Amino acid sequence: MGRFAVALALGLAALVPASGAELVLAVARSPHSLPIHVAEAQGYFAAEGVQVRTRDCVSGQRCIQELLDGQAQLATVADLPIVFHSFERADYAVLATLMTSVRDAKVVARKSSGIGTAAHLAGKRVATPKGSSAHFFLDAYLLINGVDPALVTVVSLPPEQLADALERRQVDAVAVFEPWAWRAVQAVGADALVLPGSRTYTTTFNLVADRHTIAARDDELVRVLRAVERAERLIREQPGVAQSIMISRLQLDRSFVGWAWKDFDYRLGLDQSLISTLENEARWALREGHVKAGKPVPNYLDFLHPVPLRKAVPGAVTIVR
Repeated sequence: MGRFAVALALGLAALVPASGAELVLAVARSPHSLPIHVAEAQGYFAAEGVQVRTRDCVSGQRCIQELLDGQAQLATVADLPIVFHSFERADYAVLATLMTSVRDAKVVARKSSGIGTAAHLAGKRVATPKGSSAHFFLDAYLLINGVDPALVTVVSLPPEQLADALERRQVDAVAVFEPWAWRAVQAVGADALVLPGSRTYTTTFNLVADRHTIAARDDELVRVLRAVERAERLIREQPGVAQSIMISRLQLDRSFVGWAWKDFDYRLGLDQSLISTLENEARWALREGHVKAGKPVPNYLDFLHPVPLRKAVPGAVTIVR
């Protein structure tokens, strides 16, 4: 029995990452993840005594999938992928919102396709990454502008293929977040039109962790968030330094700064408004048949883990339990 107990203890210990071991963070290659890029570039994670290795992915959709597949313990992701996975599993939670924007998602159209307003999207082909925040934005944008979404042919494409599809006239417009909206405009040139009135909803970009990491390494998550808070202060106080890091890290042209910088609000928090956003998106997903009918809307309070942020940045958590 003694040998069995020792073997069992050693086996269980092997399942739990040792404190101080490397944390893998899946990071979307987008300006939304800038606080992570800044914290890494400025050495803030190391300064806080935590080992973080970043792992690039094209979008938040893919980042959270890497987390759920066990390839990362942390991931950056927008709100809608959090919702879609919440109908099937609950082994992850949001630690903090890194960025919000009311102008991030955009509809970029070809003027030569006869599109000048939202009404002209009826009967047209519009590409978007299905299951992403841009997908939700597109439906909301159409409804707010009096266009029946059923009249629009939605083409599902990953974000990195949208600019090419618009340039090749495979679609008439794209609905997408940055920097892919900017890339679409660059690809089409003078024929590109960003449709007005795109402030349909507030996009959030969030830091999530798997439940195993939360249970075993909460103290390290506090240090991760302290490093991110230092990065967000630098973004606000020294924007030129942060912009240079973004341009270098994401291989963007400096013209992107003038195009989109003002659209991003980098402020670490965990707000009640996030729960409302997740609930609204869950109801939309059920209503539009994007998830199996009959499933209940999850309780999104259970998908937030505010303890590390409360310790790292007092006052940053405003959710009500």
